[in-house]
Amino acid sequence: MRAAVRCGRSIGRWRARLHRRTDHQRTAHRCSDDGQLLAMTAVFMTMFVALTGLVADGGHYLDAKQQAASEAEQAARAGAGSLDVGELHAGTIAVDPSLAVRMAENYMSSAGQPGTAWVVGNTVYAQISYRLPTQLLGIIGVGSLALSVTESATDVSGITTNSD
Repeated sequence: MRAAVRCGRSIGRWRARLHRRTDHQRTAHRCSDDGQLLAMTAVFMTMFVALTGLVADGGHYLDAKQQAASEAEQAARAGAGSLDVGELHAGTIAVDPSLAVRMAENYMSSAGQPGTAWVVGNTVYAQISYRLPTQLLGIIGVGSLALSVTESATDVSGITTNSD
């Protein structure tokens, strides 16, 4: 009698009798680790692509957000510099709301990222919002990331100091 082999291991002649199986049982028997490597590889590759996508697209997102914030801030400053001439002749400083909105929106358009602007008192707000397409995260179903920044600038006159 020859030794039986089970999952690549010899189980010895004396134990072979204990593990005899019918033909049906032999064909249905599979080693418990068949296919596990393939399943683990698929899971780990998906996790690797997702992590790589977070790093690459996350860095791209942070860079785009910083650039949009800088452009919105400059647009708000351009709008805050639009003073009301009538108020200046009267001796007060005030922002011309329609001119400030127009200047801020023109600045954002010329920078390549159109946005919206509004005025509250002497403060000009500029907002840039758009969807940033992803490069690697698109593989796992995230096609774009929402990006929105709002910056403000206030026109002040005179000398201001921080009181401690």
